[in-house]
Amino acid sequence: MSQNIAETDLFADHRITAMGLFTEAFTGVSAKLANQIVGHKLVMAEFEVLLRLSRSPGGRLRMSDLAAQTSLTTSGITRLIDRLERGGLVERTACPSDRRGLFAQITDLGRARLTDVLPEHLGLIDTWLIDLLEPAELEGFLGALRKIRDAVRPGAAAGTAEPVEDHHAK
Repeated sequence: MSQNIAETDLFADHRITAMGLFTEAFTGVSAKLANQIVGHKLVMAEFEVLLRLSRSPGGRLRMSDLAAQTSLTTSGITRLIDRLERGGLVERTACPSDRRGLFAQITDLGRARLTDVLPEHLGLIDTWLIDLLEPAELEGFLGALRKIRDAVRPGAAAGTAEPVEDHHAK
């Protein structure tokens, strides 16, 4: 059975290549990072929440904003915060301006856990991402990722101002 030319063109489409490369790079780097996180008795979702809280003003975010920033549903974020709270890594606090609202706030123990994880984690990010790109490539890459993220996840920065980062300092 022979392939027709239209099928061949469709399968060779540059959009499929772009998505495939993006997926392969993301899953490859994620696997390297996840292995390291598991060594610290955390799963990636727990680490992500602790990191987001630690980088937010006052070390806290509204539960709804935290759900919007992650790939978790509101019930999923509630279960995750329950688990982190049982471990003493976060606590819930009431929102003073909205009686129905709750904040998740990182505790000192949660910050200490991140302090243990981050040096090796940052080393892996350097090895598998930062050091592979020239400074101009990295700047363009980060800009492109923000543009894509903002389009597909408009609530991803909810409740926080994104920090200005020096990508060249180590």
